[in-house]
Amino acid sequence: MESELFPIVSGILAGLLIELVRPSARLWAGGLLALVLGALATFVSGEFEISWAFLLFDIPLVAVTSFATIWAVRLLRRRSAERS
Repeated sequence: MESELFPIVSGILAGLLIELVRPSARLWAGGLLALVLGALATFVSGEFEISWAFLLFDIPLVAVTSFATIWAVRLLRRRSAERS
């Protein structure tokens, strides 16, 4: 379980960082961050020693987590604006 903590935390941080990028570059920035952080997660956990196929799990895990973070931040902002 702890080997999946890094890609989840990376995805959360990526989602927060993507919100700082101009809208026209968010898709490219998100894709690049998912690739880099997913590969880094596979390397840091040592899963690459078993199989590089773990990239096929870690990269999407980072991407989905970052998407969920972006969605949650936007939802919270919208609700906060409605209360004001």
